[in-house]
Amino acid sequence: MFETSTAGSLPKPVWLATPKMLWAPWAASGDALIQAKRDATLLTLKEQEDIGLDIVSDGEQSRQHFVHGFLEGVEGIDFGKRVKMGIRNNRYEAEVPSVTGPLKRKGSVHKTEAVLARAHTKHKLKFTLPGPMTICDTVADSHYGSRAAMAMRFAEILNEEARELEAAGCDVIQFDEPAFNVYMSEVVEWGVAALNRAVEGLRCKTAVHICYGYGIKANIDWKAGLGSEWRQYEEIFPALAKSRIGQVSLECIHSRVPANLMAMLKGKDVLVGAIDVASEQVETPEEVAAVLKSALRYVPAEKLLPCTNCGMAPLDRHLAQEKMRALVKGAALLRAELGGKA
Repeated sequence: MFETSTAGSLPKPVWLATPKMLWAPWAASGDALIQAKRDATLLTLKEQEDIGLDIVSDGEQSRQHFVHGFLEGVEGIDFGKRVKMGIRNNRYEAEVPSVTGPLKRKGSVHKTEAVLARAHTKHKLKFTLPGPMTICDTVADSHYGSRAAMAMRFAEILNEEARELEAAGCDVIQFDEPAFNVYMSEVVEWGVAALNRAVEGLRCKTAVHICYGYGIKANIDWKAGLGSEWRQYEEIFPALAKSRIGQVSLECIHSRVPANLMAMLKGKDVLVGAIDVASEQVETPEEVAAVLKSALRYVPAEKLLPCTNCGMAPLDRHLAQEKMRALVKGAALLRAELGGKA
């Protein structure tokens, strides 16, 4: 009961990449970078195990960015033809590559990372991939002419990748879709359909992570203007409840999301974000347990999985570790209160 995990990315060691920033430049190149990525992955796994997380991940140590790390392995994308455009409905600008031809995987993108992680942990293993809609919101389309059509093609490619990750021993494959909180009508029209295509035929646990973004200034400023209640989830949960996805990962602590919206996900596992990745304050175990307990009013205990609000890549590495410890201890407190083993 209450299996703990993180939403995905974790801070990289200083000898791998510049700390405390997104899009952090690598500190090495060539064979040295390959070895550094491998070493960081093994270290990250060990740290998660020592902290006590039930479900571990590679922490996206081999990726500079959660979307572009996947796109580097896809044909039809020109990284030399970069376009400055507003993403997440113009919340901020980014230099993005262009889709200039038919999309196709060059080969396995992340299989090597998954095989490495699986060989070095006996814990349940989660692997994260960008979701089709969020990818479409992070590239410039010069070929398909339709975000829906492009998303479905990305979904087919993601499904090929996910099947290989499952075969490599991943227990959970999660698709990150922060764009789902931005383009709500499109989520219902074609976003969930693309997500369904991405998980087609998978037998392992499948998840979708939907948050309000990393703890960077653009996201913090955007959230400050969302009002006293954040009801974006309300518009997309009915479609997700009918989807093939087994788990839904949400931002909860220090958010203005009404907890009762979780009742709309009946039948799904709910990963309840009980760690604020936009704060440098370490949560107490009691604060974590309180967030989880509030979710229990709407989510059965056997369906509730404690998690972080989002990835923690931009955080100080020690801070991220302390926050993960708080998550584990908070889950243990609630487990003990309900009569299970602490």
